[in-house]
Amino acid sequence: MGVVSLKQADNTQASNLVIRRLQPSIGAEISGVDLSRPLDDATRDAIKAAVLRHKVVFFRDQDITRDQQVAFAARFGPIYTHPTATGVDKNPQVHGITAADFAKYEQARAEAAAKAGKPLAAHEDKYHTDTSWRLVPAWGAVLRGVTIPDVGGDTIWVDAEAAYNGLPEDVKRRLDGLHVTHDFREALNRAGKDYPIVAHPVARRHPETGATILWVNFSQKPQILGVELAESRELLDIILAQYKRPEYQVRFSWWPNSVAFWDNRAAVHYAVRNYGDFPRVVERVLIADQARYADL
Repeated sequence: MGVVSLKQADNTQASNLVIRRLQPSIGAEISGVDLSRPLDDATRDAIKAAVLRHKVVFFRDQDITRDQQVAFAARFGPIYTHPTATGVDKNPQVHGITAADFAKYEQARAEAAAKAGKPLAAHEDKYHTDTSWRLVPAWGAVLRGVTIPDVGGDTIWVDAEAAYNGLPEDVKRRLDGLHVTHDFREALNRAGKDYPIVAHPVARRHPETGATILWVNFSQKPQILGVELAESRELLDIILAQYKRPEYQVRFSWWPNSVAFWDNRAAVHYAVRNYGDFPRVVERVLIADQARYADL
């Protein structure tokens, strides 16, 4: 079943880590570590290597506090505080993602459609990366399940490297050198913030692994620059179809006290909102790429 035990010469926590692959190229479940305890360097390095290899890793039965979640994330880099997050229990580093906030968003969307005299389009979560609107996006994210429905509310992650590699060669050639916009201004403006529209390469080089990543955020008004609008739409449709292919995906069913840790530069994700009016809550901590880039 693709189980790997990391045996070390010394008696660190890393010697107890067991990594079970969930899909051939993306997703692994890690056991043998207690995230409520400080990580030694060997364990931290082994987990980081697993994240780079599998793009997203999962931990079960981790009954940790918010402070412990932040402390775990901080072992992998400086914490990034999202400008639209109000924080949880006065902790601005923790971003609560709740069904209640989504309901408010849907109400605002309905009111805007009514004001414009337009029908309300059905909501669909979009394949996206976190903070891709920044010049130097957060490299990682740690998400903890807090209030989880008995069924539903899964999250899908996509191996954006495999999605790129699976493109026809002629499409790869068409994408070479092109950039795509990431526009988060509307949400930032609601929070009293602003940031210019950023364009990243559509086929983006991963800064650590060197892999080529198909990197588009469909929640941030993407437009491919340097081509006609019709061609931009065509290429975006091809990319979206790649993201939707099951062979590039891992789907995670949440339990209370589950934790997901992913490489934001190597994967895109999609939240499945099929849990009705259940008050689902997950909490996220973002990890900045490097300290000197934390504010860019």
